[in-house]
Amino acid sequence: MGSLFKLSFQIHKNTLARNGRGQYADAWRLFCRTRINCPLIIPEARKMWGMELYLSSCRLKDGEYLILVSSEFCERPHEQYKKRWGIETLFGALKSRGFNLEDTHLKDSERLSRLLALQALAFTWAFVVGLWQASVKELKLKKHGYPPKSTFRRGLNILRRLVTNFERFDVAVWRKVIKLLSCS
Repeated sequence: MGSLFKLSFQIHKNTLARNGRGQYADAWRLFCRTRINCPLIIPEARKMWGMELYLSSCRLKDGEYLILVSSEFCERPHEQYKKRWGIETLFGALKSRGFNLEDTHLKDSERLSRLLALQALAFTWAFVVGLWQASVKELKLKKHGYPPKSTFRRGLNILRRLVTNFERFDVAVWRKVIKLLSCS
């Protein structure tokens, strides 16, 4: 079982977990006394979904909880999760936030492999173009402290405009975007 959940992953705050008294409660209740930005790691495994799992949490500035679960005890699960977040962002872009991978319904592993390689290149190009655009024009942050669009989305929008809008084709931007592709 160790390989199934080797990395920590996030759960919903109302997921039931066994507390220290053997009763089931919403997972967030195990961490309700934690301070903001002070991670708490429960060193004993707790029963969830019929398995013994390790829980940790950090209370965020907005009062929400980032609750992580793992099959093995980890002293710094939030650092593991942070490393994994980049992969989650990539999959989000490949699936629903840009390339709609699941809409292809591909089953042939060779074709799917080629498509994933092409999408990885397109994602990288869009991300690099987004980084360039962020250096040219910084977006005003929203009230929650994040920009209105991700770096990837900004780059993807620029690339889409370039390849679909020939009436207002911007040669200077096209040259810069091509140069960014060749430097990446």
